[in-house]
Amino acid sequence: MQDIIQQLAQKRRAAQLGGGEKRIQAQHAKGKLTARERIELLLDEGSFEEWDMFVEHRCTDFGMAEQKIPGDGVVTGYGTINGRLVFVFSQDFTVFGGSLSETHAEKICKVMEQAMKVGAPVIGLNDSGGARIQEGVASLGGYADVFQKNVLASGVVPQISVIMGPCAGGAVYSPAMTDFIFMVQDSSYMFVTGPDVVKTVTHEVVTAEELGGAMTHTTKSGVADLAIENDVEALLTTRRFFNFLPANNREKAPVWPTDDPANRVESSLDSLVPDDPAKPYDIRELILKVADESDFFEIQPGYAQNIVVGFIRLEGHVVGVIANQPMVLAGCLDIDSSKKGGRFVRFCDAFNIPILTLVDVPGFMPGTSQEYGGIIKHGAKLLYAYAEATVPKVTLITRKAYGGAYDVMASKHLRGDVNLAWPSAEIAVMGSKGAVEIIFRKDLGDTDKIADRTEEYRQKFANPFIAGNRGFIDDVIMPRDTRVRVCRSFAMLREKKLENPWRKHGNIPL
Repeated sequence: MQDIIQQLAQKRRAAQLGGGEKRIQAQHAKGKLTARERIELLLDEGSFEEWDMFVEHRCTDFGMAEQKIPGDGVVTGYGTINGRLVFVFSQDFTVFGGSLSETHAEKICKVMEQAMKVGAPVIGLNDSGGARIQEGVASLGGYADVFQKNVLASGVVPQISVIMGPCAGGAVYSPAMTDFIFMVQDSSYMFVTGPDVVKTVTHEVVTAEELGGAMTHTTKSGVADLAIENDVEALLTTRRFFNFLPANNREKAPVWPTDDPANRVESSLDSLVPDDPAKPYDIRELILKVADESDFFEIQPGYAQNIVVGFIRLEGHVVGVIANQPMVLAGCLDIDSSKKGGRFVRFCDAFNIPILTLVDVPGFMPGTSQEYGGIIKHGAKLLYAYAEATVPKVTLITRKAYGGAYDVMASKHLRGDVNLAWPSAEIAVMGSKGAVEIIFRKDLGDTDKIADRTEEYRQKFANPFIAGNRGFIDDVIMPRDTRVRVCRSFAMLREKKLENPWRKHGNIPL
């Protein structure tokens, strides 16, 4: 018995040491934590239960039979964050560069499978050089197995990827199918083909950071959701973010106690919208003043900034917010903002998170680049997401709601449950000036007549009352009462039940 206990202790030491002290020091020298240090920071102290510590690869080619390290380059298991169950895998760059082998993939699939069985989120800490070349097609098969689990888990349990080092080639597609991707600045990157291949094939000279760094993917491509300064901040941010998520698709998000009263009146909101309809304002001010304790976790703040998405709490209950941002492109909907908003709405709907939509939208972005880029199909993604969503939906129109964009932004016609408007709301097919120049085209030469017609159109249509007359708006409210009315609306909708007709799945305009 003593011998086997000694062997167990040796195996544990070998697994915990990973690739050895020299490689651990190299990891630290890059400003990066080891796989185990990351798990310790992410999870509640002492809560981690490790699985498959003794797993080793099966490869015998290219001298691999003599190079076996317990754990095989990934640490897997489960623990808690603020007392809530979560499954985690953390790739260990000190072991074969974190490369994925057949057994490495099996370990990841095992925790994902268990997470689906018990209904708990999965967090992946990615730091890998890619497929283990010595294993050939076996490692590629391992990737495909992980991809399949990602797809099966989608909409069942939340999946978060934190990219904390390299993530290249086939490795990028597993994070791409998870719900959220956080990246660490200056030490993580994602790309399908690296700078050397790009140079060979297209003759472009580009660095790894420019091609697939955190800033590239959070501002240009929209692949990642947040760029975070370092490993420690990334893990603490992930812990905070986890508090907004439900455990699975059968539960609601956790309710947090708050001292912020639901009947709090915000008088400053009465002057948020400028008198000049062409003057912008920051929609984040409204979000922060409505939210419990001004706590707003924004998603993709650097990408498609003409739409703002993220999570707040109202009376302690988590709510997803989608808001047009007048400060950027006047809040127009374009290709990028439609994709960003549509994906966020679908996540909220999949995981029972109510949706608050704040509308100030002059329409869809015009121009050849948008039309050639497929704004029709991409805009339809946001429309489809809202129309399909069965969670509670509360909509507030603060100022402009013009044309098809009015319809798309959670209008009453797309099964909006409560649709409110401020007195400053203008709900019409288009702006007064543009409408008059079409309707009264023959009078374009008469400046005074056009001015009179424009004012007539504004008086008749550029207000919330026509929509209110038809029941498309449930009430026109004072801006100062927004938190009160929105909180009451979501409280009323808390037990809402709505089902779509049975189908295998819809065909969203991808």
